[in-house]
Amino acid sequence: MDRPPGMMDVAREAGVSHITVSRVVNGHPSVRPETRARVEAAIQKLGYRRNSVARALKSRRSSTIGVVIVGSELFELPRILLGVETAAKQAGYWVSLASRQGESTTGDLMETLQRLTDQAVEAIAVVADRPDTVETLAGLSLGVPVAVVMSGNAPDPELSFVEVDQELGARLAVRHLLDLGHRDIAHLTGALRTFDARARVEGWQAELTAAAAQGPLLEGDFGAESGFRLAEALCDADGGLPTAVFAGNDQMAMGVLAAFARRGVKVPHDVSVVGFDDMKGAGYLVPALTTVCQDFAHLGRSAIELLVRRLDGEPAQRQKLTPRLVVRDSTAAPRADA
Repeated sequence: MDRPPGMMDVAREAGVSHITVSRVVNGHPSVRPETRARVEAAIQKLGYRRNSVARALKSRRSSTIGVVIVGSELFELPRILLGVETAAKQAGYWVSLASRQGESTTGDLMETLQRLTDQAVEAIAVVADRPDTVETLAGLSLGVPVAVVMSGNAPDPELSFVEVDQELGARLAVRHLLDLGHRDIAHLTGALRTFDARARVEGWQAELTAAAAQGPLLEGDFGAESGFRLAEALCDADGGLPTAVFAGNDQMAMGVLAAFARRGVKVPHDVSVVGFDDMKGAGYLVPALTTVCQDFAHLGRSAIELLVRRLDGEPAQRQKLTPRLVVRDSTAAPRADA
């Protein structure tokens, strides 16, 4: 046989009708035990596997939630997906994963979404790091509930949103430095094409303005190498170093610590450093990194919970999760002569 065995092949092998095979496969109670045994033996012999995709298309019930990943600055994606898969499993759903990394176009996203709906997924979670993804989704009619994870809001009442309050997280970081006495606080941002980087800049600027403080803004790309490069630029700048650095994320903060160590800048004696994310191992950097913790697993779980509520008939909702500051050894009051 040059094709996978089908239900008719099983029926011929067992000497029954294809309806009887269907009843056995779907656990129907009206099949006699000896007939069921014969059909199961034929299934085993032929290696028949039920075409669950075709069945889902017919019933429009696949027990599957699609997850689309869009963007290249999603450094904590594994923890988000862990939360997604855990919550989906608890709710009785499988997860079908698709991704569009790098510079995806609107057409790329539409193709990915269409492939998932063609597989009869019952809902879709879109993990996106850029506002233009949300703009593409706004106004689309996919026929299934959609929840956006980690990106900004769009004026579409049919879209659910769940995100960590990035602006608040930045405010917590900067307020901590201000409370220590810092008034010159640099912000080394991630790529400003992303929602998270923009929101963190807004929080940093708002706290500085409220405190009549200041500091330079330098753009990186959320990677450790860009943190290293920007920290070296601070070391080489006229006017001396700021007393504190708020890095766009923990990866950039790692680069900052490495650059300062190479240049002989002591943290936190000479410059305090704050990161963002509380990545695994942040407490074991030298010095242990003060950072903003966002619970990525909770973020993933919340997205699935929103979708399940939508499937139960509730309206779309918007949810912001609250980050928290984790104070460690990389921050201290500025030197008296700073």
